[in-house]
Amino acid sequence: MKSAAVLPDERKLFYDRFASQFDAKMNRYDLETRLQVIFDELLPRDLAGQQLLDDGCGTGWFSKLACERGAQVTSLDVGEQLLAEVAKKCKSERVVGDALQLVFPDRTFAVVVSSEMIEHTVDPRRALAEMFRVLKPGGTLALTCPNWTWKWGIHVASVLKLRPYAGYENFPGYAELGRWLGELGFRVERHYGFHPWPFQLRALHPLSRRVDRFGKLLGPLMINQAVLAHRPA
Repeated sequence: MKSAAVLPDERKLFYDRFASQFDAKMNRYDLETRLQVIFDELLPRDLAGQQLLDDGCGTGWFSKLACERGAQVTSLDVGEQLLAEVAKKCKSERVVGDALQLVFPDRTFAVVVSSEMIEHTVDPRRALAEMFRVLKPGGTLALTCPNWTWKWGIHVASVLKLRPYAGYENFPGYAELGRWLGELGFRVERHYGFHPWPFQLRALHPLSRRVDRFGKLLGPLMINQAVLAHRPA
């Protein structure tokens, strides 16, 4: 496992402090939906031989599936404890690093995957700029993140202590995310929303899946947003 200089920052390292409990606490429906979005809707099934960066890999679920699809995966996150969890799931190259200062040379990766990460940085736009920098010409970005429209719900949940989170939460708006990507030079192929309501209750899962089919139309109103974009060749 490689290490890079990471500024000591308690808010940045929030997830690393409970990495061993992270999988038990996460919402499985949300995780499975995001995996489906990234690997079944945005990326081709065959990733054999592709150099892929899992940017903000968390405990490694996206790295694991990318490895299973044949990619040569680099898993990056800010904490060693998170990467220790990744090592239990797959044999990716693991790098401790900062998404705002990626340690990789320009034009390194054919694919960058990032799911629910940019909002946990102090500057989500800069995180996107770094992704653009390390993508090869013609390379692919598959990304999900929350939608600013629903930031109020997260605030209420935090006040009520329903979501004890102490890290950064800088949600981009739906139009804002699209604008940033264009300004940075990405060519956006798809941009749509998913998760129509904030609480993923089991009884609502069938209805949620049906509403998600209208993600392009309802994107600005949805909880999360998904993007497929490319760096022009």
